[in-house]
Amino acid sequence: MPLVSIITPSYNQAAYLEHTIRSVLLQTGVEIEYCVVDGASNDQSLAIIQRHAGRLAWWVSEPDQGQAEAINKGLDQAQGEYVAWLNSDDLYLPGAVQKAVAALQADPALGLVYGDAITIDQAGRPLNRLSFGNWGLLELLGFRIICQPAVFMRRSVLEAALDADQAGYLDRSYHYMLDHQLWIRMARLAPIRRLPEVLAAARQHAEAKNVKQAPAFSQEIGRILEWIPTQPDLAPLYRQNRRFIHAGAYRLQARYYLDGGQPGTALRYYAKSAVNQPNYALKHWHRMIYALLSLAGAKNLAERTLRPASARQKRHSLASVLSTTSDLATFQDWPGLNLNA
Repeated sequence: MPLVSIITPSYNQAAYLEHTIRSVLLQTGVEIEYCVVDGASNDQSLAIIQRHAGRLAWWVSEPDQGQAEAINKGLDQAQGEYVAWLNSDDLYLPGAVQKAVAALQADPALGLVYGDAITIDQAGRPLNRLSFGNWGLLELLGFRIICQPAVFMRRSVLEAALDADQAGYLDRSYHYMLDHQLWIRMARLAPIRRLPEVLAAARQHAEAKNVKQAPAFSQEIGRILEWIPTQPDLAPLYRQNRRFIHAGAYRLQARYYLDGGQPGTALRYYAKSAVNQPNYALKHWHRMIYALLSLAGAKNLAERTLRPASARQKRHSLASVLSTTSDLATFQDWPGLNLNA
């Protein structure tokens, strides 16, 4: 049975940590080496970790310099042939690790696999399904984003990316787009592949970085955009596909600025994306209109016009889909999920 190393970095996430840990420990069909790296939390996190300590391969609670350093600590301990990390407010769904490992074993050339995911709210109620294309290095350079908790890596390729770049497994100078920069470093070395499976649940809540600090993501997208042409092996792809890459970067920056409550800045970046690749940018016309109406003080109108389905309708629809893709009882009883609200 293959050994899979899972790392959970955490800081003051006691509200969700129990469910995250259980969603890992309930995985079947593989041997899991589970490490929890806590940043000296001052809530109830330590008690939760200690409660599960007998099933953890390694854990620590000490100050760190942020998420990248915490994950790197765990990866330094990892012995598994396959590795992944799961943040302390996210969940694996039933069978996720086994499905990912089966795909990696079936094709030894693959460096990583990724699946689809769902978003959930603070109470574990489904919000949206996040579906992705079967993307490769070029698409990652063009800032087509994959969902981090649904990513599983081959350790040998991760280590090769470390040796090639000398940036650590995760570059500690990144705090927001740290995962995407790593995916690029790995995809330059080996193929990646999408699995048509829903593997994880990514939680959206007021304290999540992608909600609370959305504009900071835009700044790090800019950093990666500047970094790409400095890499000798990536520079030719960058020159050949400059408009594609810039259009993707500007579109993603626009989305984060919009999520961060800066519609004016978002519109400027949507315009920059359109200059580089009009057809791609215009696929996101609804967000442009939302930004324009928000800037004009008509945000409520924008929400009524462009988001007609109620949250409850969307939740029920997604819960129904999930219930038909696996054993209903498994999903209903899964830690952290709430399909009945």
